[in-house]
Amino acid sequence: MRLTFLSVIAAAALVIITPAAASAQLPKETEAQKVQRMKWWTDARFGMFIHWGLYALPARHEWVKNRERITTEDYQKYFEAFDPDLYNPKEWAKSAKEAGMKYVVLTAKHHEGFCLWDTKYTDYKSTNTPFGRDIIREFVDAFRAEGLKVGFYYSLIDWHHPDYTIDSRHPQRQENDADYESLNKGKDMNRYREYMKNQVRELLTNYGEISIIWFDFSFPGKNGKGRQDWDSENLLKLARSLQPGIIVDDRLDLKDVEGGWDFTTPEQRKVTKWPEENGKKVAWETCQTFSGSWGYYRDETTWKSPAQLIELLSESVSKGGNLLLNVGPTGRGAFDYRARERLEAMGEWMKYNGRSVYNCTEAPSDFVPPANTLLTWNPETKRLYVHLLAYPMGSLKMENMAGKIKYVQFLHDASEIRYSTGSGDESNTINMQLPVLKPPVEIPVLEIYLR
Repeated sequence: MRLTFLSVIAAAALVIITPAAASAQLPKETEAQKVQRMKWWTDARFGMFIHWGLYALPARHEWVKNRERITTEDYQKYFEAFDPDLYNPKEWAKSAKEAGMKYVVLTAKHHEGFCLWDTKYTDYKSTNTPFGRDIIREFVDAFRAEGLKVGFYYSLIDWHHPDYTIDSRHPQRQENDADYESLNKGKDMNRYREYMKNQVRELLTNYGEISIIWFDFSFPGKNGKGRQDWDSENLLKLARSLQPGIIVDDRLDLKDVEGGWDFTTPEQRKVTKWPEENGKKVAWETCQTFSGSWGYYRDETTWKSPAQLIELLSESVSKGGNLLLNVGPTGRGAFDYRARERLEAMGEWMKYNGRSVYNCTEAPSDFVPPANTLLTWNPETKRLYVHLLAYPMGSLKMENMAGKIKYVQFLHDASEIRYSTGSGDESNTINMQLPVLKPPVEIPVLEIYLR
């Protein structure tokens, strides 16, 4: 089936904004205003990423079209077979909520170009597959009903659109510049830029309040694409004009532009300290997978254990950041059994220990974490949380704590932990008396009430 792009017709009635147009004036706000706008997000600390598209059918990674150099014609079979009969966003939302997540970001369009909503600007959308439904409409309704904030991921890259020029990340990438010039003859990135704006306008107009938009991603340089290719400032100005409270990631290639991003996004890695820009700590969120793939990958075996995932969440909060943990639904629209198992395990831990995550951040520097622990801190309640990554069996010492403590308990069951103050060289040290047997909790947490 030959797909037509209605954006060409729509563009005829619009004034096309090019990167050469006057620079966008992004909204201005004070640091205090930005902190307040993002407060719900920094308090939440834990969100769900969902990568879902046609790539769930080959089930060999979401970059399968790129990795295997699949042509648009050969990739078409997945479009024609897409019929996720088990899609039930109410079940997804329930799983996210029970896992302790407070917000969700869904791939409205990933790099393959397939759209999960009934967009007016392309036929390459879920409503034209055998499934025939607006996935996003059902998704936002279900997640809002569970009280979660809703966000969209929107790919700047598009391997399907006829005007998107072939570049170094494209499935049909080339070895020399002459080949690029030949293959891109007749393509018009200006039309593609307008297509993106039209789609972002739809997403941020037709589905109520959208709390986050995740643009992905820029790769400036030879045979790459950056802010000029996306017309990033005007794209961001559009998003902020439609949803003034929206939170935006840092992948529009606008890190040096005031108001050009809200949080930085270390991907698939732990940070060693709170990330900084120009010597200043910034809002951040690490996006992580259960395994090595974002999209559903049937044969992937490198799945993280529940303990690893809980530690990842605790460590992110201990350095002032958020965790956006990804699920890649199957081609039938269900969460993979391995994802369900881990979500349930995290939910069991969060049910009893969520107080050490929500509204928490990096502990003040005068609190020294004992070996094999992580500290999180709630500045409003003035409670310090000690995450025991390796159970100490019997006692735990903390330096520089004498005279600072009112009470200590295990967080999971509110059982008292008795403590004593050291003497001599350890007169400023607290020794907490723990049971020899580790409690039946993946990672036990001590809650310290401070004076």
